Amino acid sequence: MWVTSSLTTVLTPTAVALGNFDGVHRGHQQVVKPVLQSAAIETGRRASLQEGQREIFTDNAIEGNQIPSSAETTGRPYPTVVSFYPHPQEFFTGQPRALLTPPKEKAIALGNLGVEQLVLLPFDRELANLTPQEFVEEILVRRLKSQRISVGQDFRFGCKRTGTASDLQAIAATYGIETTIVGLQICSGERISSSFIRQALKEGDVSRANQLLGRSYTLTGTVIQGQQLGRTIGFPTANLHLSPEKFLPRYGVYAVQVSIEKSDRFSRPIPGVMNIGCRPTVNGTTPTVEVYLINWTGDLYGQTLTVSLEQFLRPEQKFASLDELKAQIQADCDKARSLLK
Repeated sequence: MWVTSSLTTVLTPTAVALGNFDGVHRGHQQVVKPVLQSAAIETGRRASLQEGQREIFTDNAIEGNQIPSSAETTGRPYPTVVSFYPHPQEFFTGQPRALLTPPKEKAIALGNLGVEQLVLLPFDRELANLTPQEFVEEILVRRLKSQRISVGQDFRFGCKRTGTASDLQAIAATYGIETTIVGLQICSGERISSSFIRQALKEGDVSRANQLLGRSYTLTGTVIQGQQLGRTIGFPTANLHLSPEKFLPRYGVYAVQVSIEKSDRFSRPIPGVMNIGCRPTVNGTTPTVEVYLINWTGDLYGQTLTVSLEQFLRPEQKFASLDELKAQIQADCDKARSLLK
């Protein structure tokens, strides 16, 4: 997958799915589908790409911003997602916005769907001031050479969000570009949206969040050295350093599946328990993310783990002693083991 934040290094022509796509949830997946179909991505090829992690190339990581040699001209439009970074809400409010899928996670999730290019448009004052007509002409037609566009029904664009999905469809039509408007997606009577997923995660309702996402919510981070308290009570944990932009769910203990990143793939999932919080039993003051892998031993320092949340087990709590904490962790492990069979 080719990831770029520069309109001078995009692969063209494109079939574009346009939006923020935070979470790459089931609604987003429906918006992406038309551009995959228009680029004639074979079903067998998409399936093979989902078997392992896609290779991610970024213009920032390649000297001279050169397009990688693997990005050959195909004569067909590149299935492309065009998103915005930072999130427009962060730009207008000046407040950091936690993301369900920070850029790297978004790239991997989209790559697993078969998307070949992610364009992260820098959301700045110049972009914010473009009229709907200018956005289509400058970005979609001239720079991206779009041959097809797909957006959600509630998509808004242009200065002060004055452009609607129907406006985009009408403007693009004057350039001979077909635009698909995808209706709002419903799950169990509830609209699928990033906001509802965030709310479910805040409440510890992992099942609801995962249902709306169409997959388990994940945390990906590098294992760093912690206080090593877990070793002293028989439960050595991996302390994860996450992207500072990552949205954290409700503090507490979760049953999880853990994958260890290898050079070209992830390991088979390993059952575990994860604690998110400030560890009140030992008077912690800053939040940490700690994972214990059940029936697994080995050195994880410096390795990248992806933790899939499967079920919320209990809220964070303070115990009177380390022995009580140890007994509760054992009970958490027993429960997680039975849930993750």
